[in-house]
Amino acid sequence: TSLMEGKDTFVIMPTGGGKSLCYQLPAMILDGVSIIVSPLIALMKNQVDLVRSYSSKDNIAHFLNSTLNKAQQKQVKDDLTSGKTKMLYVAPETLTKEDNINFFKTLNVSFFAVDEAHCISEWGHDFRPEYRRLREMMELINDSAPVIALTATATPKVKSDIIKNLGLRSANVFVSSFNRPNLYYEIQPKVNVEQTNKSIVRFIQSHKNKSGIIYTLNRKTTEDLADMLMANGIKAVAYHAGLDAKLRATRQDQFLNEDVNVIVATIAFGMGIDKPDVRFVIHYNIPKSIENYYQETGRAGRDGLEGKCVLYYSHKDLAKLEHLMKDKPLSEREIGAQLINETLSYAESSICRRKTLLYYFGE
Repeated sequence: TSLMEGKDTFVIMPTGGGKSLCYQLPAMILDGVSIIVSPLIALMKNQVDLVRSYSSKDNIAHFLNSTLNKAQQKQVKDDLTSGKTKMLYVAPETLTKEDNINFFKTLNVSFFAVDEAHCISEWGHDFRPEYRRLREMMELINDSAPVIALTATATPKVKSDIIKNLGLRSANVFVSSFNRPNLYYEIQPKVNVEQTNKSIVRFIQSHKNKSGIIYTLNRKTTEDLADMLMANGIKAVAYHAGLDAKLRATRQDQFLNEDVNVIVATIAFGMGIDKPDVRFVIHYNIPKSIENYYQETGRAGRDGLEGKCVLYYSHKDLAKLEHLMKDKPLSEREIGAQLINETLSYAESSICRRKTLLYYFGE
């Protein structure tokens, strides 16, 4: 309603809360086409396929990014000019090209949606400099169209960054609760490799044939852990950015179709993974930020049933994280160090983990 009344709108909802609907419905109802900025090509394709599956016409939704050839781009532009398309998904890079801006100026734009809006903020867990220029582009295309920004990342710093950088005008802000009452959070000490491996095997065997994800810091660990689990009779595969795309897709499907129970992965896994019945998420190493931790544990229990989130913590892992940052520019190192400190105090705290998490998200 806020968006349809032409007001700038800011939506903060945890993963799986129904953010997409907040702009898809108004896009269908309002005159003209909505321009939706999304950071990932795979995510755009999923969204467009989903919208098309509700409609008898494929030209209702399109994406415009570097994967399309000239002929496909022409087709998209023709459908936009003729007014058949209600939703156009673009990468931020697409918006910054001059000929695209001139073309978008000729369209009747109902509103702009900025999905994954935390990408604007260096405090967000996946900062993208191109996002910083969105305001400038939107003003060139149509400065009176309202803007809706959506994110699952709501720390106060990120929040004020988004409002400032997108130039949201007295925006209506909507925040849903970040509490996932069906998730159980636990920290286990990590004494040595052998003890940790035994503990993980015991844990997985007590959740027989249930689906789970184990997150680790580097590629080699994913391979080693997957081998160790297989040796203990647990169906597991490794997943990381070093595998070729075909093998990654195969392993992702094996996990989704339950040919394997456990996927051992780096954080390359999981953007847009929607398997509702993941019963446990294990962190083999401490994550880089509470943000990442919340996102990754949030892949458990999407169906509302119980999910267990276990983090194995050793002070040594902090040194590894700090080592990974040593070549980064100073400002990034400072931000990174602060985020790591927050994760450290979460791991070592004697307060209820849920309280700590919710407090971090301003709830």
